[in-house]
Amino acid sequence: MSVARGDVVIISFPQQGSSPKRRPALVVQSDHNNARLSNSIFAMITSNTRLATVEPAQVLIDISTPDGQQSGLAQNSTVKCENLYTLPQHAVAKMIGKLPNNLMALVDDALKSSLAVS
Repeated sequence: MSVARGDVVIISFPQQGSSPKRRPALVVQSDHNNARLSNSIFAMITSNTRLATVEPAQVLIDISTPDGQQSGLAQNSTVKCENLYTLPQHAVAKMIGKLPNNLMALVDDALKSSLAVS
């Protein structure tokens, strides 16, 4: 399955000492690199929204909004830009949605915060 930046997907994340756990993730790698490489960079998505409004490396996805509904997520969630994984694209089980440009702009800011780049 080919992926594009902004896709919300279900992927098996490696777990230390146990079998992989299937969970949602956001494709954050550029489409140029998604097309030419077999691996992509993913940001973990969690249903734990406790820190999403105070942690600059996290972005809240509110599914009650039209933008949040495009994500395909079943509940309010957080994109955790401090939890990035490089995984093979074939590890993607399915695509469930896509984040619109305005939410991806927030993700860009969160990535900059997480990676300490301007």
